[in-house]
Amino acid sequence: MAKNQTPGRPADPCTLVIFGASGDLTRRLLMPTLYHLAAGGMLADRFSVIGVARSELSDDELRRRAADGIDTFAGVDPKQATCAWLLDRLSYVAGAFDDAKTYRNLAAKIEACGKARGGSANVLFYLATPPAAFGPIIGHLGKAGLARHADGWRRVIIEKPFGTDLASAQALNASILAVFAEPQIYRIDHYLGKETVQNILALRFANGLFESLWNRDRIDHVQITVAETLTVGTRGKFYDGVGALRDMVPNHLFQLLSLVAMEPPARLDAESVRAEKAKLLRAVQLFTPESAMHEAVRGQYAAGAVEGKKIDAYRRAPDIAPGSATETYVALRLAIDNWRWAGVPFYLRTGKALGARCTEVAIKFKEAPFTLFRDTPVAQLAENFVVIRIQPDESIALQFNAKVPGPRLVLDGVRMDFNYRDYFDAVPTTGYETLIYDCMIGDNTLFQQAEEVEAAWRIVQAVLDDWREAPARDLALYPAGSEGPPEAEDMLARDGRQWRPILRQSA
Repeated sequence: MAKNQTPGRPADPCTLVIFGASGDLTRRLLMPTLYHLAAGGMLADRFSVIGVARSELSDDELRRRAADGIDTFAGVDPKQATCAWLLDRLSYVAGAFDDAKTYRNLAAKIEACGKARGGSANVLFYLATPPAAFGPIIGHLGKAGLARHADGWRRVIIEKPFGTDLASAQALNASILAVFAEPQIYRIDHYLGKETVQNILALRFANGLFESLWNRDRIDHVQITVAETLTVGTRGKFYDGVGALRDMVPNHLFQLLSLVAMEPPARLDAESVRAEKAKLLRAVQLFTPESAMHEAVRGQYAAGAVEGKKIDAYRRAPDIAPGSATETYVALRLAIDNWRWAGVPFYLRTGKALGARCTEVAIKFKEAPFTLFRDTPVAQLAENFVVIRIQPDESIALQFNAKVPGPRLVLDGVRMDFNYRDYFDAVPTTGYETLIYDCMIGDNTLFQQAEEVEAAWRIVQAVLDDWREAPARDLALYPAGSEGPPEAEDMLARDGRQWRPILRQSA
């Protein structure tokens, strides 16, 4: 029987200031997220929103854009009363992000909203802007005296990408920490808002069945896959200067890695959880110039077909430089230097224009001795996996061996599935609801601290350096709609292992 989610208390009264309020992120994700929170009774009555952007918009024009975003992307038929409640709390400030006047006008608007909603001085700043604007916005908030207030809290949410390499991440951290203290900073990664990702902690630490096996004695290797069918689309100008490694690995994939591999925290609070995640990332072996060439694979999609649709090669997409060597696929082999994981390889891969959409963590257990079954008609035992599927379907599967019905002892691999939609009432979400709510109540457990960010970039820096020095060397092409470049298969084959198929969703 499906079960309802447990309700939480309404968030603290606050004003949410969205820099980049006229952009796509606000329309597609933030406004539907706020609607879902309002519909669930999770926003305080003294809640308000101030949009900030360069565009000359009136309050009513911002409200119309917000209503369109809710209607289009909320995933439900919006309740008119809830929409009216939320839209009535929206207002707008027009101005350039590098203009001090914008922040004087913003300060006046924040004060007016606070008075209109009962005097709350709590403010949550959301930087839904290109990364180049992060530094100027933070600096001006500090100069305008908006980063702190004696009568309420001030917090800031920063979207990815958080830097483009180790040096830029360190510089960005330094500029932000010069204005805001670490507990005020919420570096957001929407993957950590997904229920299945959060459930990794429950699966590991609330079940003795799994925690006792979660180590080098029982686990052969771990695979983390984020496969996309999407191409670069219209994001060519941005993507060609970033690539798959910067776009996905130091944030999404390393967050999954740290949750799967970290040690049990002393308590389930932000300080304890984030300390263990940072400790795990520090334990990952750093690439050397030599290992970067053999334990990192980069690929780029060529022409092909995805789900029956013809796809042009990456280099023919709009705004892509001729002969571009930017990778759209990356696979890494990582080793972790600690007691729990010594000798257990972690394989990470992500790519665009692949044959199926699939995000999963697959834990491969060591094989049982085959001796007992050598006289049976079984060539080999099926592999034992625990598979945590994050998208497109949220589920956890256990793959093991069982006897085939009949008079003879014949074994075959079988699979048991736990699907969230079968057991819990699923409600449409954007993936941001939990994260925005946590910001409002001051819980930064699911957000990266500076140490995590820098540790992640430190791991991949040698790979970035190697690819920068030889931009076209070892760039493997793969047909759109495939599993990726064969060189990624070769990397596992050298270890006597193989990737789980992307195309066979039921595997």
